[in-house]
This record gives sequence, structure tokens and C-alpha cells, in this order.
Amino acid sequence: MPVNTSMAKNFSYMKKRLNVDKNFDIVHRDFMICDKPACMFFIDGFVKDDSIARLFESFKNIDKSIMTSPETFSAKCVPFCDVGLQDDEEKIITGILSGRVAIFVEGFNKAIEVDIRTYPQRLTAEPEKEKAMRGSKDGFTETLALNAALLRRRIRTPDFCITHFEIGSQSKTDVALCYIEGKADSKLVKRLSDKLSTIKTTSLTMNQQSLADILMKKNWINPFPKFRYSERVDTATAQLLEGDVIIMVDNAPSAMILPTTFFDMMEEANDYYFPPITGTYLRITRYLIVILTTIITPIWLLLIQNPEWIPSWFDFIKLSEEANIPVIFQLLLLEAAIDVLRLAALNTPSMMTTTLSIIGGIILGDYAVTSGWFSPDCLLYMAFVAIANFSLPTYELTYALKFMRMIGLILTALFNIWGFIAGIIISFLYLILNKTISGFSYLYPLIPFNGKKLLEKLIRVNKV
Repeated sequence: MPVNTSMAKNFSYMKKRLNVDKNFDIVHRDFMICDKPACMFFIDGFVKDDSIARLFESFKNIDKSIMTSPETFSAKCVPFCDVGLQDDEEKIITGILSGRVAIFVEGFNKAIEVDIRTYPQRLTAEPEKEKAMRGSKDGFTETLALNAALLRRRIRTPDFCITHFEIGSQSKTDVALCYIEGKADSKLVKRLSDKLSTIKTTSLTMNQQSLADILMKKNWINPFPKFRYSERVDTATAQLLEGDVIIMVDNAPSAMILPTTFFDMMEEANDYYFPPITGTYLRITRYLIVILTTIITPIWLLLIQNPEWIPSWFDFIKLSEEANIPVIFQLLLLEAAIDVLRLAALNTPSMMTTTLSIIGGIILGDYAVTSGWFSPDCLLYMAFVAIANFSLPTYELTYALKFMRMIGLILTALFNIWGFIAGIIISFLYLILNKTISGFSYLYPLIPFNGKKLLEKLIRVNKV
């Protein structure tokens, strides 16, 4: 609907569409500019009072000759840089709800939009999950504009592009597609741009996860993550410089990095903040942990079921006492119990987290063994798995490996050695059949094989 030249009609229409009588934070004001009626709309929490005062101050001594057109008025009477004109009332409403100030003047067929918004935001700080022993300590926040500025601070080439999209008919969430022209895959950039510009949804209810579900609808059954999430600005910057693409969503304090392979998920900032030999050691250790956490409990269960396979010098892995509950049920219960404790810690006030950890880790564990629910051996192996999982870079990969481990446990319990082999094969099939968002193999550069790239993924090389 176009803007009416009558200020009174615009004022009445906007008050009705914005539900001004029901929203205390939507500020509206009618006033005079050079004897011409005018009105203004903005959100109280997005605009500072001194900015509005400065805006009104500039309207006091305006020459009537300037009030000939909205173009002249916006160019000479508004003392701010980011000023635009809009003739579509629905877009004006979206702008107001996004934090812009909209000014209507009698006789003007366009509204003057002034961008002087200041979003509520927290200070940048190092992410809790992705701490680095060395390196920068700033991380993304929930404000898209600030996140874009953090990337611009590190990448000062005009080839760096941040394309804006608005997704959701109700939420109208701001989404940014970031890439370096000439380095990023142009086909992937075009495909994502087309997809983001044609998404039909009411809102991104869960921010990035809602967007990820829309972008990868068909592969929900595969637990291995298709996107890598990072709250570290230096990590996102490094991926952009390597030719990857980043998607940022307003109100989400992390960047979605794509395309992502299994080997990309294994990289961490600490690998590059130490000399190559130290970084290589940390990376190889991480790969060993992935293998161990996936197969250690299925292998132990297999050996417990076939004690004659255990050599005499390895007898200590046998159950120290007779189990009251079958080992398979103990392991599966402990898999669930670890998640229960993790969720409990997540929802526990910070001041009580230590107390909960002591109760859960020591008292419950001790009584569980004493009462006969769990054997000490099961607790030992699951404790190793739980602690080792924290060394992996992402929660998404941790849960994917957890599901593979549980499949291996169930198949081993049911079919013995053939079940164990089937569990390994299924895990590999999940990896091999998985595809990145660009359509390439999830195991690249292993499949298809690229020796040089694979060596770079396994061994830390200089980033210059």
C-alpha cells in the first residue's frame, strides 16, 4: 500500500496497524515542521532519547523553501547519515519494528526513514564452549550488526560481501550471508542466495536451527552435523579466508560455517595458536578420542560376552563382581544418566552447579555401585566416555558419535561379533552416505581421495 500525501490519514493508518493503543513501547508523536503537519513513529527501546532530541532540534530552523519534496527534506534537514525514503507502508512498518524512525510530512508521498537504532546487547566476551589458551578473547553476540562489524574488523578487502535477507512473514528475522568473492564457491553462494530469498515461513522460531532445518530438509535421519557452529570471531574469519561461506542470524551468538565435512568438525582454534608440532599433537589426540569414545564400550561388551577371547595378561578388564543387571542395560542406562546429569547441570543455577556435580558424581555413583545397580567397571568406562566427549569441538558431533556407540552396543549385545562388525559398518555408512550442503562427500578429502588436502587436515600446517 503506497504512502498517502495526507499526514492525518498516514497517522491514523499507522496507529491502527501498529496497535499503538496496546503497545506501550511504540512511541508516536505529531508535530509541525514549517507550518506543515508531521508525525513520527519509533520503538522506545531501540532509539536513544538524545538522538530523538537532536532530530527535533534540527527541525526548528528549517527554511520553507526546503520543504518542497521528501528528497530535498531528507538530504538537508535530517542530521544523520543513514537516511532513506520509503513509499510502501508495509515496508515502513517492518522498518519501525526493526528499530528505524519513520517520519511522515503533509504533502509528501514518501516516508523518511532514519536509522539511529541502538539494539540492546551484551558485551563481546570469549565463548564458554570454545575457549582458547591463546588468541583473541572476543566472541559473537546476539546483534547481527555488531557481528558483521567484528568480521569487517578482521577482513578489510572490498571482496568481502555481507548480503542481507529478511526471513519470516511474522518475525522478519535478519539473516546475513557472508563470503569473499573470488574465494567462495560461486555456485554455492548463488544456491544459498536463491534459497534464502525464497524461503516461505512465518518465523525462524529457533533461530539458526530453524534455518538449518529448512536448508537441509531431507537428511534429518543422519545425526552427523551438516553445519559447523562457532562463537569465535577468529574461527569464522579463518574459514571465510579459506573460501567457506558463513550464515549469521540475528539474535544468535554464533556463525553457521558451510560447507562442513567431518574433518572440518575436528578442527579447533587451539590447533593454530600453538607451533605446528603442538597443534598436530592436539589434533591427532582428538582423532584418537573420537575412535575410542565410539568403540570402547562395544569392544568391552564384546569381550565380556566372550571371556575366552581375553588373554591372561588382560584379565583385569573382566567384571570384578557378578552383575545383577545385564551389562548392556547398565551401559545404556548410564548413557541416558550422563545426559540427565548434563541437562541438570545446564538448568542448575551457577552457585549450585558444584554441589550438584558432587552429589551426582560421587554420592549417586557410590550408592549405585553399593546397591548393585551398576558395576564399577561400567561406571569406569562410561566416565571415560563422558569426560573424553568434552574434548571434542562441538556438541553436535558428540551426540552423533553417541548414537553410533549406542547402535554398536545394541547390535553387539544381540549378535555378538557380527553385531559389532555391523555397528562399525553402519557408522561408516552414515559418514560415507552423508553429503555436505554443497553436495560433496562428507569425508572429503578422504573420499574422494586427495592426499595433499588430507595431510593438511591431519597435520597442522602454517596458516600464512
